[in-house]
Amino acid sequence: MKRNEFLTALGVSAGTLFFAPFLASCSKTSAGLGTGGTIDFTLDLTLPANSALSGIGGSVLKSGVIVVRTSASAYIALSASCTHQGTTIYYDDSLGRFVCPNHGANFSTSGSVLMGPATRPLTKYNTVLTSTSLRVYS
Repeated sequence: MKRNEFLTALGVSAGTLFFAPFLASCSKTSAGLGTGGTIDFTLDLTLPANSALSGIGGSVLKSGVIVVRTSASAYIALSASCTHQGTTIYYDDSLGRFVCPNHGANFSTSGSVLMGPATRPLTKYNTVLTSTSLRVYS
């Protein structure tokens, strides 16, 4: 092998090692884009951080999930990233639906698309209320 061939091969190898992590991350689906990854956490409803859930229509964002209180004893939990471009959605209590502030996509409380540009539903998670603890899980 000639010296210039060796140096070229060395440069390509070094470049591959340097850029490989970046290229690998491009092929992965972004978390929260409706992928439905494993979710399992509990919200202590007595904590000030979760006080928004004390009223009907209130919401809390945790671990990429938006949790909303829909009645005195019912809660819903959906992935918080719009399936169009990943913008964090919010719950509009007056409309009774989830809205993406970026391009205006709307989602029902079951996660289905009501208005685009999103075409895929949000992932819905299970909720279980036990006393003052709300478990959210997939």
